[in-house]
Amino acid sequence: MRVATDIGGTFTDLVCLEFDKKTGKPTGVSVAKSDTTPSNFEQGILDTIKKGNVNLKEIDFFAHGTTVVINALTERKGAKTALITTKGFRDILEIARCNRPDLFNFNFIKQPPFVPRYLRFEVEERMNYKGEVIKELNRATLKAIIKTCKEENVEAIAICLLHAYKNPVHEQQLITELSNLYPEIEIITSHQVTREWREYERTSSTVLSGYVLPIAKKYLNNLQEKLKAKGLQDAPYIMQSNGGITTINDVKSNPITMVESGPASGVFGAIALGKVINKKDLIVLDIGGTTAKCALVENGQVKITTNYKIEHSRTEAGYPIQTPVIDIVEIGNGGGSIAWIDKGGKMHVGPKSAGAMPGPAAYGRGGKNLTTTDANIITGRIHPDYFLGGELQPDYESIEEASKPLCKELNGTKEDIAKGILRIANANMINALKLISVNKGYDPRDFTMMVIGGGGAMHGADLARELQVAELIIPPHAGVFSAFGMLMSDIRRDYIRTNVLTLIDKQKNVIVSTFNEIKSEAILNFKTDNTSSEEIKFTYYADLRYAGQEHYVKVLLDNFSEETSLDNIINHFHKEHKKHYSFELDAVVELVNFHLVAEVEVDKPDFPKLNTTNKKLEDAIFDTRKVDFDDLGVHPTTFFHRDLLEPNMTFKGPAVIAEKATTTVVSPIHTVNIDKYGNLILTLEKV
Repeated sequence: MRVATDIGGTFTDLVCLEFDKKTGKPTGVSVAKSDTTPSNFEQGILDTIKKGNVNLKEIDFFAHGTTVVINALTERKGAKTALITTKGFRDILEIARCNRPDLFNFNFIKQPPFVPRYLRFEVEERMNYKGEVIKELNRATLKAIIKTCKEENVEAIAICLLHAYKNPVHEQQLITELSNLYPEIEIITSHQVTREWREYERTSSTVLSGYVLPIAKKYLNNLQEKLKAKGLQDAPYIMQSNGGITTINDVKSNPITMVESGPASGVFGAIALGKVINKKDLIVLDIGGTTAKCALVENGQVKITTNYKIEHSRTEAGYPIQTPVIDIVEIGNGGGSIAWIDKGGKMHVGPKSAGAMPGPAAYGRGGKNLTTTDANIITGRIHPDYFLGGELQPDYESIEEASKPLCKELNGTKEDIAKGILRIANANMINALKLISVNKGYDPRDFTMMVIGGGGAMHGADLARELQVAELIIPPHAGVFSAFGMLMSDIRRDYIRTNVLTLIDKQKNVIVSTFNEIKSEAILNFKTDNTSSEEIKFTYYADLRYAGQEHYVKVLLDNFSEETSLDNIINHFHKEHKKHYSFELDAVVELVNFHLVAEVEVDKPDFPKLNTTNKKLEDAIFDTRKVDFDDLGVHPTTFFHRDLLEPNMTFKGPAVIAEKATTTVVSPIHTVNIDKYGNLILTLEKV
């Protein structure tokens, strides 16, 4: 038995795969969904385990993704943190980058740093950009720093010294000294978080990792203890933002790697499914209760970036986190997103969400605002018997009350308001989808769209139509697919190291020796998990740029070895640069960052095929009622049980396909086919 759980902003999901002990083939999939419990996250997991009737003693593999880190950051519920840095660099968090997200927007807000100035300390030391010691570390002020930290009840100390990415010896000396002086406090250094340059980004990343370190360790320890007490034999694996899982001890040393763990697993689950059904070019959209996330997959690969920010918008510069994250765009639009009207009388949807408590008005838990979920109910797109997996009937009186202020303000009917909410929500998602496709030189028509999450299947047909994507896929258990994706992820660790050098033949030995040095570090790290070097698969990347440029392009060094030609690498870079920026230069090429990916393959289950019992399509129908498809009109619509649909069945829209964790809306201009794995494949009629 293999289990994965995923904590989202609104719901906590569980997927359980059972296997035949003789053949090793999957025999069944069960899913469970429960409210996320922000005050006690592990309780939501235990609730799904109970709901799913899962016996933890029978589990061979347990993977877990969580929003604990991102929630602690966005809600400012982390630990009181201090910063120690090189003398003269105390204010780097305050200075930040001097560029506005939107140059002429005078509503720009300078966000306060996570560490106030009185908790930012300096030590005398100096390293140059080559990693050579100019001034030895002066320990004289450390006792005074610790005294202040104790008086101020500081819970974590972040250490970021100048050029420590090149040579961390002074940071290592500091952590040893401080651990002796104050063993109770959590300490993290920049070289543990990132070995990539850029002083502000590196400092920000270290501070944010320190800020969540105590809360993440406490959460992971509690989770491990409670699961063990319930019968789990082996420690759970934790999902990271780079799309791989890792051991619980590894992630406790640098919890910022979990900042986008949930969205990453959904994308990698989509990639795994895409390989099985031969769909390697995908636009993946994950719509949950709070947010919508999207990523582009080209030839079975998704880009990994370290240029990640939280709370970045037109009026806010955000906070950079220099950790490997899949290249994803996330917006505050989901099922719980609240509709509201600004001072100019214009309606918006999101980013504020009703969450699980009180939730949308339809939950009947006291929600006073109309949300995207309520709009889908008003238009008839969610069957009342399948609302929240059939556990709750929509509270129509609450929906009526919540719609009144909007109806009055906009002088429209409840139905008009609902259609407006869905149009705005879809427009927001279209803009996000264009950011990962059109804005980066990709034509969405060349891709297949795969939608996951509780809301993905509800909006997918409209979004695919708008982008003129001919094929839309809704996988089985789409509502809990992020959890499913964790079962398809390998153990992965990324090692990135800055060392700027020109790509010329005399630097070849430096390139090879640097990669070998990083490789040895990776082997040593995996050895602590009792993993031999023979089990590790290495993939080589380099961040390259033209001399004189500020930023770079990540290039895969396919089958890299000592014999690899630098000319081949340079030619590959020229092609990638032209693809991204539409031009190439006859200029010297520089290598900025070495990037080594170390992976240990996990024994992954096959995607289970759907059983065929020769049922008729009519057997899956359970209702017919009117549904509003906006500009496509109001149509009598057939409602299907997804569990009763079988391979090779086909039918035309309009239709609504209901299942436990989500609902698929099929527009009047789409045709549905069910493949042998149970995927719903919607194709758009040619107009």
